Amino acid sequence: MGVVFTAFFLLVVFQRLAELVVARKNEKWMKDNGAFEAGQEHYKFIVFLHVAFLAAVFVEGAIRGFTLSSIWVVMLAIFLVAQIFRVWTMKSLGKFWNTKIIVLPEANVVSSGPYRFIRHPNYVIVAVEIIAFPLIFSSYLTALLFTLLNAFLILKIRIPAEEYALSKATNYRDSFSKD
Repeated sequence: MGVVFTAFFLLVVFQRLAELVVARKNEKWMKDNGAFEAGQEHYKFIVFLHVAFLAAVFVEGAIRGFTLSSIWVVMLAIFLVAQIFRVWTMKSLGKFWNTKIIVLPEANVVSSGPYRFIRHPNYVIVAVEIIAFPLIFSSYLTALLFTLLNAFLILKIRIPAEEYALSKATNYRDSFSKD
């Protein structure tokens, strides 16, 4: 089972590293076109949370012997569906997708794709992943702890900071005023 866990774990890590490459490319393009960054003071905590999450999944998995949970099929399906939504979200945002809050003044916010249905699909996807990924491998404590940390330490700060920056420099309020 350790081989399956390691392969799956490394796949997720490589996916995240590839996303960071995309984010940096998008950040450069946006800043070259006059964008600014907001929320820098809390970004390091987001990075720390995500690195600690992956470490916790690995450590708790090792402690538990990398065993599949009794609900692993359901959790794997949920995780895979979340990946489909992740790609949809990233494609919908295109060059505007980033791990940081980068705002291009006067840009029209994206209101297509998953944004037709929800303001912050990427944060919902991350929340789902934080639950589903560890629960595939019986890492119950990691799922609980990082769900709480994500909700109370990150999202409570991150979403208002992002909405504030977008509302000050883009058509965000007009695009989502019907919510």
